[in-house]
Amino acid sequence: MLIGDVARRSGVSARMLRHYESLGLVRPTGRTDSGYREYSGEDIRRIFHIESLRSLGLSLRDVGRALDDPGFAPVELVDDLIRQTRDRIAAETELLTRLRRIGAAEPVGWEDVLQTVALLQALESKSAGTRQRAALSAGEEVSVPVEALVEAVLSESDPNVAGALRWALVQSGEDGLALLAEGLGSAAAEVRKRAVQSIAEIPNGEATALLQDALANPDVVVRRYAALALGARGAADAVPTLIDMIVEEVNDADAADALSALASDPPLADQIATGLVDCLAHGTVGPSARRRLTQALADVPGITTSRALADLSHDEDRAVALTATYILTLRETRR
Repeated sequence: MLIGDVARRSGVSARMLRHYESLGLVRPTGRTDSGYREYSGEDIRRIFHIESLRSLGLSLRDVGRALDDPGFAPVELVDDLIRQTRDRIAAETELLTRLRRIGAAEPVGWEDVLQTVALLQALESKSAGTRQRAALSAGEEVSVPVEALVEAVLSESDPNVAGALRWALVQSGEDGLALLAEGLGSAAAEVRKRAVQSIAEIPNGEATALLQDALANPDVVVRRYAALALGARGAADAVPTLIDMIVEEVNDADAADALSALASDPPLADQIATGLVDCLAHGTVGPSARRRLTQALADVPGITTSRALADLSHDEDRAVALTATYILTLRETRR
């Protein structure tokens, strides 16, 4: 079969067949009387073998080794090809993500594209200062896709940069909430923590609903951050978690402040007082926890609190009794 026929049937151009010949990969078995290359059936089979191996990503050099070296072991080369392919896919995925983000910014001209690229690169900088400046400039001159901001805030370890990124997310509106909600289910504890912290700074009903759902999150850190944020928003369902925080001495001062804010609502004040008193009566609560619970009653108005403090003023724990007596004295003075 002549080279033109081989090219048509194999899909390999005549020029590439000549290149294969120059590399010694496949040589025509013979020549016609006119001097044209003539390929045998075995030659054609070898051409198809070459193309099959090239389709796996092998270089022509490795193709030659694979076909001609009897001792050639494919395992190591295949493993290397797998690694190279994974790296290439990762690079292509990163490029695709960046292109999508640029498209989401809806650039008007190439100047907008260049500015968006520069800002995205700044958000990925190793310099915390550069990342912080990029976060603070987001939305001022260049529109930054909210997906990029969410990814940045969920991976940011520097507290100052994280604060700037959360601010930028608030400025961007509600679009990032769905992505942040996904962060609450991350396998990484730090990502879950950053997600709930970011949601807590978005002041709208959808964020509040996500925080209320977070009260049932398996991660206790997520539950606590959600409770603190909900307490500031007047959500009664945060009360049990806030009381637990006082008992466990985890951000207990912040938890007490949140309970105090909630207690400005009279029905909630009775609910909070009852919850604190119930914990005080629990036999497994230690002395230091009982003192903190008693102190938390100081900013909870209402008759339920007054009665509880009167009882506690005779508590067998002298520190608890003195604390309750002092709080009662202050409440009498304020009347």
